[in-house]
Amino acid sequence: MQKDSPNVHYHEAKAYNGYTLFTAVGARDIYLIDMKGQPVHSWRTSFEVGTNGVLLPNGNLLCAARVAEGPLADLDGAAGRLIELDWDGKIVWQHKDPYMHHDFCRLPNGNTMLLRWVPTPKDIALKVKGGLPGTEKDGVMWSDSLREINPAGKVVWEWLSYEHLDPEVDIICPLCFRTEWTCANSFVVIPQGKILVSFMKTNSIAILIKETGAIIWRWGGFAKLGHPHEVAWLDDESVMVLGCGGHLPGFEVGNSEVLRIDVKTNNIVWEFKEATPVHFFTSVKGGLQRLPNGNTLICEGDIGRLFEVTEGKEVVWEFVSPFYHPSPIYGQKNNMLFCAYRYGPEYEGLRGNIPQPERIQRVPEEKGKPRVEKPPTPKGEQALKERLAHLGY
Repeated sequence: MQKDSPNVHYHEAKAYNGYTLFTAVGARDIYLIDMKGQPVHSWRTSFEVGTNGVLLPNGNLLCAARVAEGPLADLDGAAGRLIELDWDGKIVWQHKDPYMHHDFCRLPNGNTMLLRWVPTPKDIALKVKGGLPGTEKDGVMWSDSLREINPAGKVVWEWLSYEHLDPEVDIICPLCFRTEWTCANSFVVIPQGKILVSFMKTNSIAILIKETGAIIWRWGGFAKLGHPHEVAWLDDESVMVLGCGGHLPGFEVGNSEVLRIDVKTNNIVWEFKEATPVHFFTSVKGGLQRLPNGNTLICEGDIGRLFEVTEGKEVVWEFVSPFYHPSPIYGQKNNMLFCAYRYGPEYEGLRGNIPQPERIQRVPEEKGKPRVEKPPTPKGEQALKERLAHLGY
């Protein structure tokens, strides 16, 4: 059955049904919606959300906070604090790092891995090819590091990208500033002690070995991949990447695409893009998630659009965010989204916190149709409804 509302298209039988968590650029709220686009929960924070948020198995929310006074706060993707909130919005853990940016994850051992900026040694920076000459930030080219910290904030492992990148191979897009060498914006810890990383400014994705730091696989390059913004790892040893499409030669307007690449052969085995570029184009924000039923959730961040496509490239769910927030970088009124994630109703982090699917209770046939018994109102939902009504939604 297909169900549509003013800002949602929903094909119930073909979509992966669950709850979608998303973060809005410039917002102080993080939203969780159902398949009909209705908010079932939100976290009201005292800070501007820096990048994304993820729902942990314990029901807490891990998210980045943007610190406006940070040393690199003017760079896109800057954060400054990593904060864990319980379901009611209380801070239960936080880590401060003025050089933190873009992505992070909670590891199975309880540690946390995050992306951060580090200055590139000058002798190495001078060898890096590409980019617009003389556009370093106050004479400094910044590189990326992956840092693992324990719950107390102690550094237990770190990878410095400039120690393993190749200035002759990892070339900056010729139309980008030399402020950053790579601008890593997404990573995934994958099996066998490896990490998959997305590098925006070198138009590439790579796999490194955590034990040695060595890069063992690369894919992309100028004219092959346009400014990737998120990666995902699939169990069949293929990767998925969102190519935003910026600065692709031959396009006056970028053409965003989602690609699935076989790591063993380097071949593209699946792709989604539109014949008309502007029908799917997100230049600076966006993401993807491979769903358990084989569908793909895509975030077209620049216009606040989320949509789900099947393997056959049919759009079976679509939502456009009605939430507008001011941003010092992107204007006073925008509905841009950074990324989104879908969680199935059985996800451990949702248990006891949201309403379960409607329960159908059968009654004797002579009394007519089955009665639908709705579950009790979950914790915090009434306050959310009142806040949304006050905002005019």
